[in-house]
Amino acid sequence: MCDNSEKNTKFANNFNMWLEPITTFSLIIKGLIVGIIASAPMGPVGVLTVQRTLNKGRWYGFVTGIGAALSDLIYALMTGLGMSIVIDFIQDPENRLYMRVIGSILLFGFGLYTYLSRPAPMRPTSNNKGTLAHNMFTGFLVTFGNPLIVFLFVALFARFDFIQNGHRISQTIGFLSIVAGALLWWFALSTIIDKVRTRFHIETIRRINRVFGLIVIFASVIGLMYALF
Repeated sequence: MCDNSEKNTKFANNFNMWLEPITTFSLIIKGLIVGIIASAPMGPVGVLTVQRTLNKGRWYGFVTGIGAALSDLIYALMTGLGMSIVIDFIQDPENRLYMRVIGSILLFGFGLYTYLSRPAPMRPTSNNKGTLAHNMFTGFLVTFGNPLIVFLFVALFARFDFIQNGHRISQTIGFLSIVAGALLWWFALSTIIDKVRTRFHIETIRRINRVFGLIVIFASVIGLMYALF
């Protein structure tokens, strides 16, 4: 009887070890998605990145995005820490269903808000470009001054089951993936704007918000249907 119990325990451990790479890979994908969703709406820091790319150059816009990504990481860690405290509540199957539903609804509202938002007019920046470090720091401050992003991270973490108990290495990689997703967005944005700078105007920002808002709305509806049915 004891031998069977030991065999079952060994099998369970091996099974968990086999699942670990899947957990890590899924958290990487989820982290990339979270990072992009948190960064893509063209709010104050998005407009600032566009301004600096147009007036100062591509790398000034990109480092502004790096500052924003670092701020997002801090808020993501704070959100993850808070949710890990109530991990037993989160991992209950019934509560997890409720959180997925609530997360999908919140994401729908976020997508609708993004679609309807009107970006502030772009203003010419100072002739003094400043250092790359200064531009990154101001990008950090602009993003860090908006603590409401915590609610977005709560919705995203709840919808994607991002917080995993007992997988510290995988979870750490997941949080780093959030930064990678954000940096991927800011690099792509600054690169594209630098290429089309002569044809870029405020209406383009509004179109970006509309397209991204529609994508989030569609994804949230699909996620809600998946959670319910």
